Amino acid sequence: MKKWIFKLLNGLAMIFCLFGSLHAQNMAENDFLLSIKKQNIIPIAAYAAKGELQQLKTALNEGLDAGLTVNEIKEVIVHLYAYCGFPRSIRALQICMDVLDERKEKGIMDETGKESSFVDDRTSKYERGKENLEKLTGITQSELQTGYAAFAPIIEIFLKEHLFADIFDRDVLTFAERELVTISVISSIGGAEPMLRSHFNICLHLGFTSGQLNQFIEIIRIRVGEKEANSAQVVLKDVLGVRVNESCFPEGQLLNSPNFTGQVWLNMMGAKDSTLHTSYGNVTFAPGGRTNWHSHPGGQILFITHGKGYYQAQGQHAILLQKGDYMEIPPNVVHWHGAAPDSEFAHIAISLNTDLGGAQWLLPVTDDEYLFKE
Repeated sequence: MKKWIFKLLNGLAMIFCLFGSLHAQNMAENDFLLSIKKQNIIPIAAYAAKGELQQLKTALNEGLDAGLTVNEIKEVIVHLYAYCGFPRSIRALQICMDVLDERKEKGIMDETGKESSFVDDRTSKYERGKENLEKLTGITQSELQTGYAAFAPIIEIFLKEHLFADIFDRDVLTFAERELVTISVISSIGGAEPMLRSHFNICLHLGFTSGQLNQFIEIIRIRVGEKEANSAQVVLKDVLGVRVNESCFPEGQLLNSPNFTGQVWLNMMGAKDSTLHTSYGNVTFAPGGRTNWHSHPGGQILFITHGKGYYQAQGQHAILLQKGDYMEIPPNVVHWHGAAPDSEFAHIAISLNTDLGGAQWLLPVTDDEYLFKE
């Protein structure tokens, strides 16, 4: 390598204060993933809430194939009426009946599953609802009403007696599964961000990890839409207290490129230089954001400025990268890099020997490659 390149790299290292030991840790099996059953609850609830019936049919078939029982699916659809109304819920139940009939005609006998247990409790429904709400939130419920509960006390009674008692006392679904239905509905219909914020907090209290909630966002993105996912992600970021770009460099513009998965921002700080043959910029990835597989004819160097992410060369184990690390990527090595599922990730990317050509972009990194790599 030419002497000027060493000087450039040393200077950048001094400026960025980024040098540290390289954490060469293999990407282990992940504990942040939602179960297959929970993953399939999301599109069923979302499509039912939006009234997208053809997509709902597909989601119902996928859910049944994934092991959801008939009673679990019925319970998902019944639960969501509290958040999007009887018309959507009843129409979804009718579609579910059609799907089950079609599957029976094909010789598919789906498991019915357990029925809801009888609630033999003499406690008033209001007190039961109050107790369930305390379990959900971890917060003692005050008798002093504020906000909408003070403005319209009857709705607070309905919530506790019916939603949090009558519905949440039904044990076909767990509290966590019911909350997954709830955030799926609210994210899909939009316009209820304060409620979504409250339920994201409940999800965290019930044991959902930030990685699982970010996975939820990505499922909404793929199955429902970018607009809905982006709105939900803003709320989740606020709940998690995560800020994009805690490094000292501006994050730049949100990319709209087929060469990236998820949300990625680019601040191109140095365009292609005809003398030094380099280009460099700050790249910021939202959790789960990543590049496609690609290579650089002249090689590349990454300086990690924020968060946690991964680099993987084709045919090799993925390597964990954190703030202070750097990665030297040889010319023509096919690779990808991006954020961990539960963390944002930012780096300065320096493309070298750009007179040899720009990045060679290849196929996207599949979810299997990203999530399950050893």
